[in-house]
Amino acid sequence: MRAPNYYASPGFERAGLRRRETAWILERVADGASLFVPIWRNQNLILEIEDGEPRAVALGWGGIGPLLGDMLAAEERLARGEIVFLGMVEQRAHFALDLSTVPEPLDMLHSTARAASGIAAASVRFADLRQLGGRLDRREAALLAHARAMIYWHARHRFCGVCGSPTRAEEAGHMRRCTDRACDAMHFPRTDPAVIMLVTHGEAALLGRSRNFPPGMYSTLAGFVEPGESLEDAVAREVREETGVEVGTVEYHSSQPWPFPANIMLGFHAEALTVELNIDRGELEDARWVDRGWLLSHPDDDSFRIPRRDSIARRLIEDWLSAA
Repeated sequence: MRAPNYYASPGFERAGLRRRETAWILERVADGASLFVPIWRNQNLILEIEDGEPRAVALGWGGIGPLLGDMLAAEERLARGEIVFLGMVEQRAHFALDLSTVPEPLDMLHSTARAASGIAAASVRFADLRQLGGRLDRREAALLAHARAMIYWHARHRFCGVCGSPTRAEEAGHMRRCTDRACDAMHFPRTDPAVIMLVTHGEAALLGRSRNFPPGMYSTLAGFVEPGESLEDAVAREVREETGVEVGTVEYHSSQPWPFPANIMLGFHAEALTVELNIDRGELEDARWVDRGWLLSHPDDDSFRIPRRDSIARRLIEDWLSAA
């Protein structure tokens, strides 16, 4: 078994069988040992430590009580999907907490978060998890990513996709039900599957560049799986459509949750049968074959760099390089 990719294996028990036990969930919300992972407009609360790496922030009831109000308000937040049960970490319940309706939550959270950490030389801020570039501890990052994904899903499924009526959260935030009794449709969180593949031919790898990438960055090819399509067929189609290259053998490597906003990345290594490029400029700004030896000797800079540390794309490239 390969080591898990970043954002995977958060190290907690999801306790899925407890989600329907409303009384138990409410007890955990009020439990002083429980922790809440704040989300504000798709950003996570982190602690920036002087001369150190950032840390995730999770707060107890004492730290977030003033924002939640009494338990009746907390119960209503559960029904709106603003509090979502994530699971148990060392016997402590963890919840995602959506603070997006609070104009300036840092005004109330800053001192509380610093006190909870016990670190004086630190600052607290809400940050885009992707921009931290893998600097967080991997289990902390996985927990924050899971919390962000659940809150994002709730924010975009407030109305029924069948009849258009409002929906209401149930099962501790893991299901939304249409409030129109004639409809009563149940909606569950969805993850969109996407294939991501390193295509190789002998000692060369095929890397592409999107116009939205940072300066010099080249990455593996990727694309969404279409209905009625196998993963292997999706790999071959995406490579052919974006670069004109035909692939033969396709081997599964690993997967990575990528909740930006709601994907599961399914990683592959693929062997090219052809090498001539016919680039789809609507998808890629550039694509090129890059020699293994050159990749091993070239440091990342603005002329050429591989993807950042938290991505499965980098993992696919590095594992291929190390297999030489």
